[in-house]
Amino acid sequence: MGSVKRSVWGRILGVGVLALAVSASVVITDDSLLDAVRQGDLDTIRSLVQSGADVNAAEGDGMTALHWAAEGNQAQGAQILIYAGARLDARTRIGDFTPLLVASRVGSAEVLEVLLEAGADPHVRTSTGGMTALHFAAQAGNARAVALLLEHGAEVDAREGGSGHTPLMVAAASDRTEAVRTLLEAGADPRLINETVDMAERQAEDQRSRQIRNQRVAMLRDLEEQENGTTAEVAAESEAEETEAEEAQTEEPEVEEEMEAPESEEEAAPAPAADELFGTWNISLSVQGQAVDATLVLSRNGDVLGGSLESPAGLVELDVMAAGSDFEAGANVPEIGRVTLDGSVSGRELEGTANLGPMGSAAFSGLRSGAAAAAPTREAGEDEPEAREARAEDAGEEAERPEPSRPLSYAELVGGHGGFNALHLAARQGSRDVVAMLLDAGVDINEPSGGDHSTPLLIATINGHWDLALELLERGGDPNIASDAGATPLYGVINLHWAPRAFYPQPRAQLNQDVEYLDIMEALLKAGADPNARLTKHLWYKSYNFDVLRIHSEGATPFWRAAYGTDVAAMRLLLAYGADPHIATRRPPAGGRGGYGGGATEDASGLPPVPPGAPSLTALHAASGAGYGEGYAANAHRHVPGGWVPAARFLIEEVGLDVNARDHQGYTPLHHAAARGDTDLIQYLVDQGADLTVVSRRGQTVADMANGPVQRTTPYPAAIELLLALGSPFNDNCVSC
Repeated sequence: MGSVKRSVWGRILGVGVLALAVSASVVITDDSLLDAVRQGDLDTIRSLVQSGADVNAAEGDGMTALHWAAEGNQAQGAQILIYAGARLDARTRIGDFTPLLVASRVGSAEVLEVLLEAGADPHVRTSTGGMTALHFAAQAGNARAVALLLEHGAEVDAREGGSGHTPLMVAAASDRTEAVRTLLEAGADPRLINETVDMAERQAEDQRSRQIRNQRVAMLRDLEEQENGTTAEVAAESEAEETEAEEAQTEEPEVEEEMEAPESEEEAAPAPAADELFGTWNISLSVQGQAVDATLVLSRNGDVLGGSLESPAGLVELDVMAAGSDFEAGANVPEIGRVTLDGSVSGRELEGTANLGPMGSAAFSGLRSGAAAAAPTREAGEDEPEAREARAEDAGEEAERPEPSRPLSYAELVGGHGGFNALHLAARQGSRDVVAMLLDAGVDINEPSGGDHSTPLLIATINGHWDLALELLERGGDPNIASDAGATPLYGVINLHWAPRAFYPQPRAQLNQDVEYLDIMEALLKAGADPNARLTKHLWYKSYNFDVLRIHSEGATPFWRAAYGTDVAAMRLLLAYGADPHIATRRPPAGGRGGYGGGATEDASGLPPVPPGAPSLTALHAASGAGYGEGYAANAHRHVPGGWVPAARFLIEEVGLDVNARDHQGYTPLHHAAARGDTDLIQYLVDQGADLTVVSRRGQTVADMANGPVQRTTPYPAAIELLLALGSPFNDNCVSC
């Protein structure tokens, strides 16, 4: 048998006695063989091997000729190299890729067969992520490659080391139908889920790490300053010590005093942060000569400190260090860099300095706006804080909701991440054939994910796979199972259709669907979807973590979301299936997204305080331009072109919403229309009885809202002129001028 194999390999190589006589004048470099393999030049490969080229010579990254043969799907080249002694276990410097892993990654069944027959290990993993050859083959989608690895003993449900994906999950997430079929036939378990990550816990861990890092950096800086400060004194001190030593020799010895004990770690540690530090602060600072108002939140969860800064530019999460009444907070801001705030608190007052990177530094001061924002930790299984009743006029319902103590961080808004099975991943990808195959294999169509409890139907809708969503409905998908944030498939459709412009790539699969958004909405409603299901917290993926809309969407319904898009057609559809147009969003805790006002005493508006969780923005506020007068919503908000007046007319004349309703900040729909300079809507609202004399909690009249109420917003002279002519008071206090 051995002689037969030798003769076969001999013919491949063309090896003979005469061919082994190599001319001494031939110079072989390591690159020559590598180049020949990369080019797929078999004749040159044979010649170089016969001439004694080192088949295991590696490039700087560890790639050998056999790696390149695997990369280029060169089965015959791989045979030549293996016969000449190429190592099957050679690894790259980054990732420890063997030739087998490379062949699997490119889906080369031909090279895989050569390597496996030669004895390559099918269980080998990368050092970056712990991916197996079967994971790579499943991702590449070559069913024969998958089958070869399984035939040679690869573990069908092996988990990679990053998030615990199995090969089936990888294939499903990559829309590899044939690979999925092969894995299922081999016994892959479609019910396994990948790792679930609690984003709030991860944030807390990150904050602890940052605190430790910042403390160490501060200690190193202090040591460096001490060393630099004493260098000049060393010589003088040394001379003084020598003089004292000489004098001591002529004096009577004294009893040596007991040395002072060094400080313990507890004594040396910085003072713990004072309770008065934590809470919500309304601060003002001057940036390049212009005043800017912002909301600073400093919070504590056990030993973990956190915070956020909300300004007209958006909301950013802060890492926080504190000792006593002093604090340091910072964040990395896109296009600006590192921003830090150093300050101290005394009673209800706060002051300090902000370092704004290229924009320079600025002093800031502020006043406390609410109660402390500390969030005490709870042991596992301990009861939630005492719940309270939500206001009945909010939605005509009785419900118990926890008393909010502070704004949720971005990580808390996200909640859990992951916990997906293969069906969740296929639904996210829009893989209709894979989804059907997994359902046929017995996967529960309504299984919620382990992270935020999203079902395959919800995942399909929020990613724009509406054709797939229709198929899931037909196969028994439940349209009323909501995620942890209260999002349902019905909300997911209308929210994605009017998704804001963002700094992040948005789903675009909906543009290639046979089903239109109104069609899938009606299909969901016909299947029993609740048109009044409400978000239980602000939806994190509405604008991700750089939200300029200034809208807190907790409590929003699909009807409210349609109104925010000025989408009369969607509102009519929802009304036909029982939507309640009077349900408003809920007021967030002070300092939250869009959270202003509602303090302990009456303010410029003359309105009583509005507690967190009470009604805030009505559908008419949303359809008039809520958020435009507080920042840069115009840069991101998407809605029906020319839809402002038609939406307002529908909501006032057909639905009967109050034209003078006040949101939690004291704004009316007329304030929002004025902030956009919309003279047509201003005139319409006034004709419908809008009050021109109302003042917001910040003391802003409707005419003030048209006069650049925040930085970088354009005043609208035509709107100001109209409002003054109609009788609006005017403070003439343009902020952006």
